[in-house]
This record gives sequence, C-alpha cells and structure tokens, in this order.
Amino acid sequence: MSFPNGIKQMPTMKWTRSQHRRLLELNAAPEEIKQDFPDSNRRNQAFSALVKRLTKKGRQRLDHLRRRRRRPALCRLESALVDSLTRMGLVQVTTPVIMSKGLLARMNITPEHPLHAQVYWIESDKCLRPMLAPHLYYVMKDLLRLWEKPVGIFEVGPCFRKESQGARHSIEFTMLNLCEFGLPEPEREARLKAFARVVMETAGIDTYHFETESSAVYGTTIDVVSPNHGGLELGSGAMGPHPLDHAWRVIEPWVGIGFGLERLLMAVDAGDNLSRLGRSISYLDGVRLNIP
Repeated sequence: MSFPNGIKQMPTMKWTRSQHRRLLELNAAPEEIKQDFPDSNRRNQAFSALVKRLTKKGRQRLDHLRRRRRRPALCRLESALVDSLTRMGLVQVTTPVIMSKGLLARMNITPEHPLHAQVYWIESDKCLRPMLAPHLYYVMKDLLRLWEKPVGIFEVGPCFRKESQGARHSIEFTMLNLCEFGLPEPEREARLKAFARVVMETAGIDTYHFETESSAVYGTTIDVVSPNHGGLELGSGAMGPHPLDHAWRVIEPWVGIGFGLERLLMAVDAGDNLSRLGRSISYLDGVRLNIP
C-alpha cells in the first residue's frame, strides 16, 4: 500500500486471537491491546515479555491481598457503600434472590417486554432476579405505613440476566439499588444526584457526568456516565410518581438509583474486562488464577 506521495506504508500485524484473549485475561492496558507489529517474530517476542510482566504484577497483587487486604475489591466496595448510605440515613434490606413472575409483571416485564428474554426462569412462575426494584417496591409499600416519611432503603446483591457476553457484561452481576419515598417533589432531582455523588465518592470516582436517557422500564432516566471506556454507564436513576407505582398502590413522590458494582470497579481500575471483577472461580481480586 502507498500514499499519493509515493511513500509506502508497511503492513502491520496485530495479536492473534489466542494472544488477545490471554492479554484480556491478564488485564493488559488498552494501549497494550491495540499494539501493531511489523512481523510475527516481533509480535511474539512482545507477547512473551508482556505476559511475563503482567504475570508478575498479578502475583504481587495476590500476595498483597493475602498479607494486607484479605478481602477482594468487590467486598471492600460493598462494605464501604453500606457504611456511606447508612450514614445518610438509609436502611439496608436483604431480599430473596428468587423472584416471582407476578412481581416482574408488576414492572410490566411480560413476554412482550425486551427484558423478559434475558430472565433466567427456574420454574414457570419463578426466576433468578434480573433486578432489585420489584422486591424493594414490595418492602417499601409496608414501610410507608409503619415509618415516618421520608423512608429510604437500599440493597446490595447479585442479579442475573442473559446478557451478551462482551467484556462489559456478565450473566451474574452485583447491583446496588437505593430509593427514598415521601420526598417533596421539588427536592427529588437534587436528592437523586446527592445519592449518586456519595456512591461515586465512595467508589473513588471523581470524573463523571449526568445524562438523560430512555429506559425500557422507567421511560426517562438520569444516568451516571463515566467519560472513560467510551462513555460507560455506571448508574441509572429515576423519579416518581410513575405509572408503575399504581401496581404497588404507592402514591408518594420518590427517587431511586441503581449501580453495577463491577462497573464501578472497572471505572476505577481502568480495565475493560468486567468478569474478572465479580464473583468468579477463575479470578480473585481481579487476578486470573491460572497464571504460572
């Protein structure tokens, strides 16, 4: 190949498919993944050197986990978020991982809804929860009778969806969902963004912005977006009253926002492989365990 001025452009080679996969497993940086090489010999030499360096780094991280931290980043982040949100006055709840078909239907997730195809059904009327919101609605409707308003609760736990198997998706992921009901309507958006700021600060993320987006469940949402990773969505918030509230017999103004903890960790870690940051038998604290 040559340019109009007659200067030839030398052909370049990229990583092989197996090399690319291995570098992703070892959490190579994006600029390392995108390298070009003039020939296969230089590429293979660079691959060997890079794998050696990344392996050493992984061993050091595992040693630090064993001797100092003792808990992987996902567990540490969950604990920090629980501390931050309870200090704000929210109450933590824990609800079942198994969800009834009827509760999903109250969220309008019926066979015609796009999310319905991503649900893991374990019986005809039960599934692994794809979201936390239905159970939080169920708990909140009674707490609004029992407690003085406003009432704020949150949950952190695993959710399951038949997501595309890209590096930014996982079939099992950890959600934080928080909501506060009984707020004066003029205060809702400020309160929602205050919750988002606390979550971002706790996770150690200081660069983000808010975007208004369209959601398959809530219609219009206020999303928290990282400018890194091509505009990675870290959280998604909504405000009510909302038409979904009628199914739960809730009339109070509210705010709610949810975050994927693995995505928060990915934004902090500057990596691009979500699966290594979550629940895994192949990774520990982000390190692939089949390193030599």
